[in-house]
Amino acid sequence: MIRTVLVANRGEIARRVFRTCRDLGIRTVAVHSDADATAPFVAEADVAVHLVGNSPTETYLRADLVIDAARRAGADAIHPGYGFLSENADFARAVAEAGLVWIGPTPESIDAMGSKIRAKELMAEAGVPILSVDPGTATPADFPLLVKASAGGGGRGMRVVERAEDLEGELTAAAAEAASAFGDDTVFVEPYLPTARHVEVQVLADTHGTTWILGDRDCSIQRRHQKVVEEAPAPNLSDAVRRTLHDAARNAAEAVGYVGAGTVEFLVSDGHADDGRVFFLEMNTRLQVEHPVTEEVFGIDLVALQLSVAEGHALPADEPSGPTGHAIEVRLYAEDPSTSSGQAPTFEPQTGTLRTFEVPDGLGLRTDSAVESGSVVTHFYDAMIAKVVAHGDDRTQAVRRLDDALRRTRVHGLTTNLGLLRGVLADEEFVAARVHTALLAERIADWTKPLLDDAAVQRAALAAALAQARTASTSSPALSRIPTAFRNVPSQPRARRLRVGDEEVVVEYRSDGGRLVSDLADVVEASPTGAVLRVDGVTETYRVTVAAETVDVDGPAGSLSFDVVPTFVDPADVVAEGSLLAPMPASVVQVGVEAGQQVTKGDVVVVLEAMKMQHTITAPVDGVVTELAVTAGQQVESGAVLAVIEATEGNPA
Repeated sequence: MIRTVLVANRGEIARRVFRTCRDLGIRTVAVHSDADATAPFVAEADVAVHLVGNSPTETYLRADLVIDAARRAGADAIHPGYGFLSENADFARAVAEAGLVWIGPTPESIDAMGSKIRAKELMAEAGVPILSVDPGTATPADFPLLVKASAGGGGRGMRVVERAEDLEGELTAAAAEAASAFGDDTVFVEPYLPTARHVEVQVLADTHGTTWILGDRDCSIQRRHQKVVEEAPAPNLSDAVRRTLHDAARNAAEAVGYVGAGTVEFLVSDGHADDGRVFFLEMNTRLQVEHPVTEEVFGIDLVALQLSVAEGHALPADEPSGPTGHAIEVRLYAEDPSTSSGQAPTFEPQTGTLRTFEVPDGLGLRTDSAVESGSVVTHFYDAMIAKVVAHGDDRTQAVRRLDDALRRTRVHGLTTNLGLLRGVLADEEFVAARVHTALLAERIADWTKPLLDDAAVQRAALAAALAQARTASTSSPALSRIPTAFRNVPSQPRARRLRVGDEEVVVEYRSDGGRLVSDLADVVEASPTGAVLRVDGVTETYRVTVAAETVDVDGPAGSLSFDVVPTFVDPADVVAEGSLLAPMPASVVQVGVEAGQQVTKGDVVVVLEAMKMQHTITAPVDGVVTELAVTAGQQVESGAVLAVIEATEGNPA
């Protein structure tokens, strides 16, 4: 009997496993880095063990430290979560050798299927179609290609290569990213099929010879090869293709004597047709991030089943009935998905303090989160802060419930992809389930358009300005006796300047006999914490939080965070023309230039790493590096000057 479980992971998956353990009466142990000391998952564990350091390689990827933490805390089992050490066969062996229960597949299964290269070989031997290219013999006709990490997933270590001359450099970059994320720099290459669908099958097997197939999931909405939206069951699949997927997944699991929860992933071409083509991608020998959608449509707890299998119990011979209804999950990332000047988005990670984080409860809704209001998001780990799931009687109801939940979600303090997610759910192609892995890239400009029109932004800014005014008027006994917006000579209205994104909004209002008046809307009520406005007989209520430099507004159309525009600019905030600034807190992993060097537009100046992703800063113009402010290995804050490039004549910055 398992009595105490250590979760060798962090964030929302640690909280998810702890929740099931509490339901089962199992004691829990967390391990945490320096940066995670105050994270919610640490507080929710019964006990926690500190792993000194911050980077994954010195904390969560240190198998010896994790096992020692289990020993010191009295744990008798280890659950690996996903990512980090979850698909590390040596770690699984070390856990067993330490006399602990490993809540996962056998090390032999991880060796066979955890290595994506070996898994493809096994599937090819079993007659399952695979995708593979030898990079040493690739011809121009083979491109585009996809470079992938053998030991991990989640989009890390993945690169699309369009041209043969770029392959060597992308192999090197992918290997470096894979080593940082998974401790293994092995990569491989396969053809890139941009318009195929990414469909996966959930398997669960025990030690008594029973293997369950728990339906399928579509994970085609992806950015940077990392899933953004997942749903179960996969829509618009013919019965023939679905049978092919399930049969291939069962064969894959049984071929290696698989035990526990795992996922077999495929690329599907023309999945709606009976003759649709199915290609094996990989098997993830662990619980998946998107497992909640399967739990919702089958009415099961996959973590509880993992624990039961690890204790040696047999699964019932009959698989659970289902799926029932439809479930959709979206991943909420702390990142900026916006586009500008026709450029592709870089999805730059965002770090800092979440002033507010609230996702509504409701029928068919579920949130698995890593954060809460006040949480600090750092650059050391993955950018995902939460998963929001909606279950409905059918796909239409699930889409509607999820979009409404996101509309009412309050997230302030960090830029997130919340608007992008709502854009996906509103898109006619997604609503019709005509999805494929390139759809996000094709529709990104539409999906990242502002959700609030100019008039709605103006009304939200008015609510912010009125709350600011009420806050100021109640800040001292003297001011409280003066009407808000009072002027001795009322010839001009009171104006406040706010910024949302790159746009500045100027809001004007005035006092009329002690009553606040604006041309934008009728002011029904205003207080330091909100405002009620009326336009054309329609009343809108706004919730407002005023701080010294920010004003957060939550209204009927969604949420906005405004920056207060100062009346005077601090000279210290002005940087030299041509300065290249760090877009986020990060580590400098490579410096590609020297001071005084002549550079050409597009030359690599600095490579940064944040949240396990590498970000290349290139020269924006032809010119000379007049200042180089960083060195490899240095930590930089967002907005820090990395280098200054003085444009050569005829190439203005």
